[in-house]
Amino acid sequence: MWGPEGLDEVEAELLGPPEELKGRDVLELGAGAAQCSRWLAAQGARPVALDISHRQLQHALRIGGAFPLVCADAGALPFADGSFDLACSAYGALPFVADPRLVLREVHRVLRPGGRLVFSVTHPIRWAFPDEPGPEGLSVSGSYFDRTPYVEQDDAGRAVYVEHHRTLGDRVRDVVSSGFRLVDLVEPEWPAWNTTEWGGWSPLRGGLIPGTAVFVCERD
Repeated sequence: MWGPEGLDEVEAELLGPPEELKGRDVLELGAGAAQCSRWLAAQGARPVALDISHRQLQHALRIGGAFPLVCADAGALPFADGSFDLACSAYGALPFVADPRLVLREVHRVLRPGGRLVFSVTHPIRWAFPDEPGPEGLSVSGSYFDRTPYVEQDDAGRAVYVEHHRTLGDRVRDVVSSGFRLVDLVEPEWPAWNTTEWGGWSPLRGGLIPGTAVFVCERD
């Protein structure tokens, strides 16, 4: 799944037809519990699941899967140039770094010529609205152009969660300046079958404003 709307890679084929994934080397960035890598392995691909969080990878280890788990910074990938055919990230890594170009340039380095990167993030327009699922979440509460990060702190004042806002134009420029060609930009519509309300996600908001942006990029 590329986002809470429920866009399924089986149907979207943003990484390519599932039957063509067999034998491909794929890097999952910000893998968390490695759900995407698990699906990729089931298609016959050779995924590597990377995350900076050791605890997230412990969850992945408990769930299981016959593929490598790597604890590392996405901005300093511990792989040789041209190691992968594909790279993917579903709401991982890129929203959580102040300069996503560091990650994109590293991914460009480890992809083979013609390799594809597909990543999804919260749609930038969502940053202008309150994170509420009901009608109160439909009125603009801040500037879309305010790039101040969202930060949660613990009782000692230490940052425990940080997410960085980039406008749609920022994201496109980041992709292009890092050496990629933007092939597609997917804004999934909220499907009628999805009645789930979770956090700021809901059928009400999803039917009116986009929630996810999926960038499909290629290394020429």
